Parts: sequence; C-alpha cells; structure tokens
Amino acid sequence: MAEIFTTVFLSCVLLCVLLRQLVLQNTATKKPNFIIILADDIGWGDLDANLSPEVRRNNTPYLNLMYHFFRFTDFHSPASTCSPSRAAILTGRYGLRNGVTHNFGVNSVAGLPLSEVTFPQLLQAAGYYTAMIGKWHLGHNGPYSPTNRGFTNYLGIPYSNDMGCTDTPGYDLPQCPPCDSRGPKGNRGCYSKVGLPLMKNNSIVEQPLDLWTLTETYKSTALSIIHYARQNGQPYLLFLALAHMHVPLAPRLSPPLSSDHSVYAASLQEMDSLIGALKSAVEGSDTLIWFTGDNGPWEQKCQYAGSVGPFRGKWQVNKGGGSAKRTTWEGGHRVPNVAYWPDKIPPNTTSSALLSGMDIFSTVLALAGVMPPSDRRYDGVDATDILLKGGQTGREFLFHPNSGAAGQYGDLQTARCGKYKAFYITGAAEACGGSTGSEELHDPPLIFDLEADEAEESPLDPQTPEYREVADRIARGREELLWDIATDRSVSAADYSIDSKAAPCCDPTQPVCRLDRLKP
Repeated sequence: MAEIFTTVFLSCVLLCVLLRQLVLQNTATKKPNFIIILADDIGWGDLDANLSPEVRRNNTPYLNLMYHFFRFTDFHSPASTCSPSRAAILTGRYGLRNGVTHNFGVNSVAGLPLSEVTFPQLLQAAGYYTAMIGKWHLGHNGPYSPTNRGFTNYLGIPYSNDMGCTDTPGYDLPQCPPCDSRGPKGNRGCYSKVGLPLMKNNSIVEQPLDLWTLTETYKSTALSIIHYARQNGQPYLLFLALAHMHVPLAPRLSPPLSSDHSVYAASLQEMDSLIGALKSAVEGSDTLIWFTGDNGPWEQKCQYAGSVGPFRGKWQVNKGGGSAKRTTWEGGHRVPNVAYWPDKIPPNTTSSALLSGMDIFSTVLALAGVMPPSDRRYDGVDATDILLKGGQTGREFLFHPNSGAAGQYGDLQTARCGKYKAFYITGAAEACGGSTGSEELHDPPLIFDLEADEAEESPLDPQTPEYREVADRIARGREELLWDIATDRSVSAADYSIDSKAAPCCDPTQPVCRLDRLKP
C-alpha cells in the first residue's frame, strides 16, 4: 500500500511539474497585443501633459493618465501630410523608398505600392488577428485596400473626412455644403462630387456617412474587436486611425457649443473619451497602447486647427506663411506620443530620444518576435530599449521629407542631428489668413539650435565654428542616406494615376452617390 501511495504521489508531483513547465513555456511564447492609435492633424500642444500646469485645459484626462507611464517629447511624424506619413509608419521606410511622397485622392486608381511589406502583414503571417478602424488613405481599390495589406477586417473612411460631402457637415473652413440630390455644389476647398463613404472591408455600408455618430461607431467596433480576440485567445493588432483632429470637426457633445474654440476642445475631449474606453477594456491584459499623430495641425483652418505648443517656426512666420502641416518646421512634424503598457513599461518615464513614426514598424515587430524580410532596407529603428528600459539614445539623424509646400515631393531637404536642425528649403505653406511665404533655397542651410531656440526664430551664424561643424556633419549624413536610397534595389514607385471611375461609389450613375437611392 505504501509503495502504491508513493507511486501515486510521485506521479502527481511529476504531473504538476510538467504542467507548470507547460504554463511557463506558454507564458514565455505568448505574444503581446498592440493597439496603435494615430490621431490626424494633431498638435504637440493639444495634449495637456505636454503643457505647463498653468495653461492646461483638462481636455485630455485619459491621455494624461497614460502619460504617467511613458511620454516621448521629441517624437516626429515621418512626413507632414497624410499618405506619406502613414506609408512610412506601416513600412518603416522613407517615402523615397516606399514610393509614397504625396497624398492619394478620391479618384486615385492605386495606392501604397504592392511591392511594399507592412508590419500588419508580418504580424498577420505570425498568427495575429489584425484589424483596422478609421482613415486609410493608401489606396481604396482592389489590391490596395486595407484587407489586402495585412488587415483581416477594416471599418473606416478610405481617405480624409473632408474628401466628400455629408448630409450634416461638421465645422470647417470654408463651411462646406451638405450633399444635394440635385447634384454637386461648387465651393472652394470643399469636395462635393461624391458622398463621403464608410467602408466595411471592401463594401460601402453608408454613403454619405454621418460624421456626428462616427466616433461611437468606431468605439463600439474597437471594443468588439478586443472582445473577439480575447474570446479566441488570439494575439491582436488594432490599428485605430482616428478622424480626430482633422476637419470637419463633428463633436457630439451637449450642451450646445458656445464658441469656435469650444468646438476644437470638445473634439479633443471626444477623442480622449474614446481612448479612455479602450484603456479600460484592456486593463489586466498584456497590451501595449501606443498613441501618436500623423502630422502637425492644419493651421490654414484657423480656429479649427490645433496647437503647436512652443514650436512656432517663428523664422517662417515672420516672413509670412505657415509653419505646421505641410512644412518641415517642428510644428509640422513634432507630434504628441505616449506609450502605455503596465508591468512592462516603467511608469513616470519621459524620454527626449529623437524618434520617428517609422520606428513603430521596427519596435512592434521586435516586441512580437517577428523578423522583417531581409530583401529590403529599412529606415525605422527598434526603440525597445527606450520603451522597456528607459534608454535615452535615439537616432543620430532624422530627415524630414518635403510634402509639396516647398521643393519636390519627398525630397529630404530638412535634417535633424541631435539638438540641431538644418533647412535647405523653406516656405510656401498657407497659414491662417492666406499668407504662404516665398519658397527659398538655402545654401548654406539655415541651422537652428532647438535646445536654445525651440521656436526656430534665430538661425546660427554661418561664420561660427559651431555652424561649420554641424553643417559638415549633417551634409555627410544626408549624402550617405541619399546614396543608400539610390543603391537600394527594393525602392518602390507609386502609381499616382487618377480616373473618375475609381471613386468609391455605391451608385455611380447618380451625381452624388447615396445608399438610400438604392433602397426600394
């Protein structure tokens, strides 16, 4: 009897040990979840946590709480307009490599080149459930749609939310008319040739969509995705590309708004509330939430544009013209950025490391244990040590591509190196009030010391040793990168052809596409 008891006891102990090893092994190999949130046209100064206590407005309380974990202060969008920035985030490559150097439109027949590989595709191949909600802007036809670029499911607008008419338009400059059954109306700055579509996978489910309920639609869909992945025990990537803070603004808050300023504040609060709901939904799970922006505020929209904070580009402002979206001034590229991952990221951490949205590609793949293809060159860097270990060493160089306001699309004619920033070309972006400023080439380049002059007002004297040393270092770095791109056999070329038949339309026989026209 004793021998039987001993045998049973040892068997139970062995079974417990084996089960424990299996649990530990499963824990070690379990993949983390990722929620990447990309705000549109958001300013560095729009988030309270980036501002001094005396000027905070309490518009972003949930993001403020997340900022208590990890905040980047010198994080930059890869470009200062929509399509180039999003392409670089998804591929980890400058536009001169991935081919996307300016925006696609409603009538674009193509999009992000099919030769490019996105990090959602790589995660999907590694067993992740991948879903996207929101603005795509990288091609809406056939193989260029999100469901063919790495996302199992998609719900959103195929481009910007001002690229189509709506029945109840939001706040914008100029005030755009609603869709009209008698045909499109002309209004400078308004696109009214086709109704703004809401797409689910590859089908239009609402056209024109209701901007005033869009946030709730996005929120309920996001929560369903999180629940679905959790129920199936599958790691997931949720890429949430918000309509906030792009015009037209359509915050659904009461009481009625009393001023134009409160419209923007209400939109920030609405965005923040959505993020708070996601934060609550993932509490207790192994999920990284990473929030950033695609570019700086669209200052041409005046009271409906965000705040650049202290990064005012005063050299340009003093000469006329804009210094935010569509420019390479700090206001066009420096965006708010926060990472939230309890038990993984040390709380109350702030990093001044110089980083780019391209680095999301390399960092997410590294955290998921997924290797990118070795047949191409990348510009993104792995920021894992900065996120998880509090490192402060970022990029040596970061180059900002022109987005069409000055120079050629995609040209890397502005460069960061540590605290220094060099401009080879400036001007030509429209500011509030209509001033554009003249396009100017700079030889030698304008160089600013951002630590001493964050407003970019007074460039260094070209006759000083400091200037000459910095100019030589940046010139060498820029030449090395341009040579690397020139010899890169994996460089792609985007097709920017347009065709009116390419517009997403549920009933192309009508002057303004409407789903209700198809109903009996």
